[in-house]
Amino acid sequence: MSEITIYHNPNCSKSRETLKLLLEQGVKPNVIHYLQTPPDAGTLERLLQLLDMAPIDLVRKKEDLFQELDIEKKHPNSKQLIKIMVENPILIERPIVIKGNKALIGRPPDKVLTLIDNK
Repeated sequence: MSEITIYHNPNCSKSRETLKLLLEQGVKPNVIHYLQTPPDAGTLERLLQLLDMAPIDLVRKKEDLFQELDIEKKHPNSKQLIKIMVENPILIERPIVIKGNKALIGRPPDKVLTLIDNK
């Protein structure tokens, strides 16, 4: 198993670019297609901790579903937001790349080079 994991959505150009960049650097990451295999609440909590982010910062606010669920007006608390993301993984920002106890969002994709360089 690779020491680097990517939460990947093949329909997302930034996610594809990030995965391609990792492969070009000789990294064969563990690829998790999180739309087919959504993270559970515990995994999301761990990811948020590694990212040093609040749940709202991991939500894709430009997704139509964000508006449809009226998340901004309802002001859900952290546990509610995590539940919403578990039930609707399309709302999770992507790609998330993890190496050891560090994680980041691959936006822009070359940001992941900092994880690779910290061998």
